[in-house]
Order: sequence, then structure tokens, then C-alpha cells
Amino acid sequence: MLHSMKRILWLLCMAVALVQWRIGAAGQADEALRNYFREHALDLSERSLADVNSIEDWTSRRDEHRRQLQRMLGLWPMPERSDLKPVVTGRIEHPEFTVEKLHFQPSPGLFVTANLYVPRNLEEPAPAILYECGHWRLVTNGISYGNKAVYQSDGAWYARNGYVCLVMDTVLAGEIPGIHTGTRDHGLWRWNARGYTPAGVEAWFGIRGLDYLSTRPEVDTNRFGVTGHSGGGAYSWMVTALDDRIKAAAPLAGIADIRTHIVTGVLDSHCDCNFFINYYGWDFPQVAALAAPRPLLIGGTDRDRLFPLETTLRIHEKVQRIYRMYGAADRLGLAIAPGPHDEVPELQLAVMRWFNQHLKGTNALIVGRAERLFDPEQLRVFSELPREARNTNVADWFVPRAPARMRSEEELRSALRDTAFAGWPDGDEPLALERAWSVERDGIRFAAWNFTSQQHVRLRLYVLDRAGGPRTVRARLSVLDAAGWTNWLAAMRPRFGSELREELASSSIPSAENAFEQSRRELEAGDGTLAFMAPRGIGLTAWAGDRRAQSRIRRRFMLLGQTLDGMRVWDIRRAIQAVHDVHEGGGADVELQAERDMAVNALYAALFEPKVRNVRLEGLPESHSEGPDYLGVLTVTDIREVRNAIGSR
Repeated sequence: MLHSMKRILWLLCMAVALVQWRIGAAGQADEALRNYFREHALDLSERSLADVNSIEDWTSRRDEHRRQLQRMLGLWPMPERSDLKPVVTGRIEHPEFTVEKLHFQPSPGLFVTANLYVPRNLEEPAPAILYECGHWRLVTNGISYGNKAVYQSDGAWYARNGYVCLVMDTVLAGEIPGIHTGTRDHGLWRWNARGYTPAGVEAWFGIRGLDYLSTRPEVDTNRFGVTGHSGGGAYSWMVTALDDRIKAAAPLAGIADIRTHIVTGVLDSHCDCNFFINYYGWDFPQVAALAAPRPLLIGGTDRDRLFPLETTLRIHEKVQRIYRMYGAADRLGLAIAPGPHDEVPELQLAVMRWFNQHLKGTNALIVGRAERLFDPEQLRVFSELPREARNTNVADWFVPRAPARMRSEEELRSALRDTAFAGWPDGDEPLALERAWSVERDGIRFAAWNFTSQQHVRLRLYVLDRAGGPRTVRARLSVLDAAGWTNWLAAMRPRFGSELREELASSSIPSAENAFEQSRRELEAGDGTLAFMAPRGIGLTAWAGDRRAQSRIRRRFMLLGQTLDGMRVWDIRRAIQAVHDVHEGGGADVELQAERDMAVNALYAALFEPKVRNVRLEGLPESHSEGPDYLGVLTVTDIREVRNAIGSR
């Protein structure tokens, strides 16, 4: 009895130790990931505008910065300015202004529903405000009235103070509702591959909104202003950065720096419409700086959890340097009001004063207050939605795909390095290759080697070959996905379980007694060295958390100008280099093997590692529309073209 109790206690202690080991391993991987994100975020923040030391520095680069932003929004080259086909479907008469219910098409089949507020008794063309709506939805009985119905108070207030005001619906919450949260909520990682962000569509809506306002005789086209709160603030930033027709801007609570998004974690609350495809490693002050030297009021509240005060102040400080270089410090304003994430009256008053000063040249008395005057039904544009509308699938066509063509490996490498893999390290860090352990058993030599892929990313390469002789020139490197890692451990466990304690501690994997025999036969036949590796996020470096937590990780990579799979391609490249180093001098003739999505990562690694002689790829997806996402890869190429290029070796 006593013996049994001791054995039970021993088993319980072992179980607790195993759990602690597993938690410890996962904790180390998570901590390494946090450090990785923190250092990359701080690096981008520190580099943002740091090389601008004079007005000449800035003005010489400003046009290129704007082109880069256009590209990151999917607007380079700029889409065709096709016929807007504006239609006014109705009017509301108010004693002080008229409201026109209208729609127009920024691109053929892409509809914007909007309300235009026009003051009565205009004696001359008036300044115009482009009001960008935030994320408030208004849906009743399955009918979307657009977020313009929520923000009607702003349009009416501007009209009562002598401004023409265009209040536009967004892609997300218009009368033809679409999606803003593709990566956050819907797993639409193909948006990254397409180089698509709804921020680009919203910016295009704003630019074409200015085009529409320019056709109105009531509007003075030399006095355009733009404002909006939250999501509307974000779009206001983008339109101001891209279009010099904006003469005064007042974006509210629509911008945070990368440090805040990634380190503080506000990224997790924001949808994709806040972000560009970060090919160039930008931080958001670079967007804000493109407003200079035009009048810019940066606004927010002191208890905003989505756009915290400290990030607003940091952005203001960086942009202030640019305005001072222009000698235009008086054109940059900062309005901070008490309150949570809301367009509080104090901010509204500050914005109105700003526009009065810079668009009217007056400090006239402000009339009334912002208030809702109409039922949502009164502001509805469509009684029946147009069948030809392309709003709901805009992500599938807004950014053009690259045409299919044949290119050399060198051409593909160059194009991809500037887009899909722009987030790779600039230079190779030392691999710091170190043998973790080595064992010989049953005529087989099995060794594990640790190597550095990049800072905070330490991976392990496993090498099997025949004992007692030199390593052969040939080496096959199998790149393991999550399922492959599990199967490989199950195969190795019967013979090398004691060496793989660390690997086996992180998961409950049974032994697969006969699964190792294929590898044994290959080794005995002298078919070369067998190597195995799992890229970051798999195996020893797997991160804790459910599907939502993993999505948050992937979005952090995205904001840094990377993707998880794009960095796994880098890991595979480094593993190939490690195989060469293990073979003492780089003489190995390497073949890559992988399955499913990991096969795509292996394919691209082979493209960038010319010493790879062959690839064995099973279950390879047809396109990045279904397979791994690399930023903007479909604007450059697709899987079939890369495979054809590799096949010509």
C-alpha cells in the first residue's frame, strides 16, 4: 500500500513537472516573440523622420514619400478617374440649408452613397468640408441607412455655419455594406497577398469626393477642408497626405504610432481600414508629415483607449519638426479635450474655429451646435440597391494583379525583395551555429543544431546520417508544418525519445513504431543526409493562444511590413545555410521537401537560395489567393510562375 502511494505521488510530481516544463517552453517562445515585436516596433518608430534634418531633406523626398504611400494603399498607379456618374435621388429642405441625397461611382460599379449639405442664400462659392464618417452603423430591419445618417449632425452644423459639407458613407457601413475587418475578424489573409487594404478604398472615396465637390457651382475649389473622428479621422489623414487640394485638415483620433499599436496593443481593437500595406517600413508620423505646410489641427481626448493621448503627443512632436522647418509652426495645432473615445463638443468647436480661421480668415461667432435633425429614412439614398454594384467584393479587384508572364529568377527575386519580402533583415546575422546534442544509435548519427534566423528567433536543425563515415554531399531538408512536426516527432520518439525530451515535453505525441523505417532505408542506401526543421511558430517556438490570439500575432507581423509566412521563408533560407555549414564549407547539394502551405514557403526559399538543386512539394496550392500570404505578392507574381522559374534549373 505504501509503495503504491509513493508511486502515485511520484507520478503526480512528474505530471506537475511536465506541465511546468510545457508552460516554461511556451512562455520562452512567447517572451521571445514579444521582444521581437517590441524591438522592431521601436526601431521603426525611432527611424521615422529621423533622417530629415532640413527643409531640403524633406522637400526632396516628399513626392517619393507620397508615391510610396499611394503604393501602400493600393493606389499606385492611381486608378483611372472615370466618370463619376453622380445621381441626386432626393432633397430635404431645411430653413437654413438643403440636403441632397446622392450617389456617385469613384470607379465603375463602386458606389458611394452620401448627403450633401448646402447652405441657403449663398452669394458666392463657399468653402467645402469633406466629412469622413467613423464606424457607427445604422441598420434597421435589415436595411443599412449608412453611417452618414449617424453623422448628419456634423453636416448640418457645417451648413449652418456657411460651409458646403459632403458626408460620405464608408465601405463598411454604407447603404451597400462591405467589410473593413478582413484580417481581424474574417481570416481574409489573402488581402495581404493582394496588397489590399480598405484604407486605400476610403482614401479613393475621399479623393473622388473632392472631384465631385469640384463640379458643384456652390463650392470654392480653392477652400477644401477635411475632418472626421476615429475611422473618419484615419481617412482624413490619408486624403490630406495624398491630395493637395485639401487646404486645411482636422483629423480627430484617427492615428497612432506603431509603438502604440504593437507594444501597447491597440492594434487588436482596430480594423484594417487604419493600416497601409507597410512595404517601406513606415511609422504613422510620416503620413501626418505629408500635410505640411498646410494648416493641420491634430485632435483627440485625454482618455481615449483606442488612440491614447501619449501617442497623439508623440506624433504631434514629430510633425512639429517639419512645420518648424517650413517656418509654419503657426499652421500646426493641437486640440486635446477631456473625455473618452468620442467626438466631444469641445473638439467640434476647436475644428470649426480652425476651419473658420484657415478657410474663411475669420473668427466669426459659431452658430448653434451639432445635433441630429432628421430620421435616418429621410437621408436614405437608394430605395433599391443597384444590381451592378461591386462594393461587396471590392477586395478582389481594387488592386490589380500582376499579369502572368515568364521572368528569370533574378527578375523575380528583385521584384519580390522590394514588396513581399521587404521586411527581411538587410544583412545576414551570423548563424551562431551550435550543436545542442549528438547521439549515435543503431548505425545512425542524429544531431541537433541551434542557429539564429534573426534576432530573437533561434531555431533548431535536426540532422540524420550514417554513423562512422563522412557526411555525403547530398542533403534533403524537410520543412515541417504543425502536422508534419507532430508526425516527425512520433516517428523519432521510439529511437530518440530521450534526446528529444524538450521537443516532446511541449505536446502529447504517441510513438509511431514503424514510421522511422523509411528514413532508415534511405540512410542505409547511402541516399545522403536527412535534415529537418520547423520555422518560427511551430514546434519548439510555437506560441500559446487560441485562433484569435494567433490572428493578433499575424497582424503584428503585417504592421511591421512582414507576414508570418514571409518570415518563415527567411527561416528556411537560414536553415539551408545552416545545412551547408554543418557540411563544413557549404558543399552540400540541398533538396527541399515540404507539404501544403509550407511547400509554398519552401518554393520561395529555393528561389532565393540558388544552391538548392531540387524541390519536392506536395499539396502545393494553386495561388496565393488560397495559400500563404506575403505582402503584395499577387501584384508581382503567383505560385505557378515561381515554380516554373525554379523548374528551369
